[in-house]
Amino acid sequence: MSGPALPAPVLHRSGDGPPVLMLHPLGVDHRFWDGVVPALPGFEVLTYDFPGHGATPVPGQPYTVEDLADQAAALLREAGAVPADVVGVSLGGLVAQRLAAGAPDLVRRLVVVDAVSVYPDQMRQMWRERAERAPREGLEPFVDPTLALWFTAGLLAEGGPVVEQARRAFLAGDPAGYGLACRALEAADLTGDVGQITAPTLVVCGEDDAPPFTAAARELAGQLPGAQLVWLSPARHAGVLEQPEQFATALRGFLRSGGAA
Repeated sequence: MSGPALPAPVLHRSGDGPPVLMLHPLGVDHRFWDGVVPALPGFEVLTYDFPGHGATPVPGQPYTVEDLADQAAALLREAGAVPADVVGVSLGGLVAQRLAAGAPDLVRRLVVVDAVSVYPDQMRQMWRERAERAPREGLEPFVDPTLALWFTAGLLAEGGPVVEQARRAFLAGDPAGYGLACRALEAADLTGDVGQITAPTLVVCGEDDAPPFTAAARELAGQLPGAQLVWLSPARHAGVLEQPEQFATALRGFLRSGGAA
């Protein structure tokens, strides 16, 4: 890898069959996928924690989305799990796009969930501010804005285990690890990479997600020949958690179809 040496994560493997690598969003860890793994019989699901998330140590220096994609490629090669279907949400969706563009031999099918290819300026500024504040102030100031992005107002008002588990997972994170990931998100720009993606692609997005994500979903699906676009509803940024059955049905259908449009 040309970038910094990132801390080595533990690769979790579950099930039997063609490999599916699942990449989690910012501020949580591989357990984000716990509700999806049982819904994928006939596949081997691979998950791990990004640097500074879950059990993976915080790196000693900044890194980029490209570095994360290089790490994912190395993990897949070392595990002998190639080619793999690759599924990523938000931060994980950026990594998945870069992996599919840069290492097409490793990615059989691609699933991009609630992710952009580049953030608009206002969100870049937000990531810059969070990167500066999180190590000083901790994660508490960001938990409510994160939950408001992740879940519909109805589910937030209702509360319940899905929201509370997400709250606990976010607050259990490492502020320094979160800050470094925010720096990577601020710098991310894959607009030049999207045209290199050749894998059959499924784009998934919450119908009620923030406008940058719904616009990005339409744009990505329009750019990639034969790409499929599925909306989860009602759902915002964490539709995987709010509408797990809808997501699992769309994912299973895509993976079992061979990715044909």
